[in-house]
Amino acid sequence: MRAELILLAFRFRVACMLSQTEIRKGKIITFEGEPYQVTSADYLRKQQRRPVMRTVLRHLKTGAMKEHSFQQSDKVQEADIGRKTYQFLFTDGSTYTFMDQTTFEQAELAADMVGDMAKFLLDGQEADVVLFEGTPVSVELPIKIERKVIDAPPGIKGDTSTNVMKEVTIEGDVIVKAPLFIKPGDSIRIDTRTGEYAERV
Repeated sequence: MRAELILLAFRFRVACMLSQTEIRKGKIITFEGEPYQVTSADYLRKQQRRPVMRTVLRHLKTGAMKEHSFQQSDKVQEADIGRKTYQFLFTDGSTYTFMDQTTFEQAELAADMVGDMAKFLLDGQEADVVLFEGTPVSVELPIKIERKVIDAPPGIKGDTSTNVMKEVTIEGDVIVKAPLFIKPGDSIRIDTRTGEYAERV
């Protein structure tokens, strides 16, 4: 029985190891024994050199930033984290306040912890708060979210092309690029990983 538990624990540990190409923006990892969130990750391939994953990491406890390039043979452990659904209440620009709708407990996250997700947060919206050792460290939204188009310049009549883009304003006063046929009142899906238009609903 003990041997089976050890084997299970070993398999779980292996499953949590990330290869170089799996280290992506938003991932939370244990690096040099400390918890970090990957805030940017660029895969660089140069002639006659092995590709590297150049990253910027944010320490989850101190907020300190550091750069590190992962080599092709490197593996890093994904941090043991939890997620809980909270409701976004408000922000003062530097702090974002969320509430657990079951316990009414509030969680506050600094703006740099919320990161790019901030522009897609609307009052009253649900979001997953990522917890490390019980402490809120970041926010996650679904990969695709729906937003209504508030303002959009007129497109060219009869043009249904999707490769020509224009700037439109969606809920939250966020500007994104969308196809010419998108008009005010339309609902569109945005890819929160890139902040780009995905499709019309």
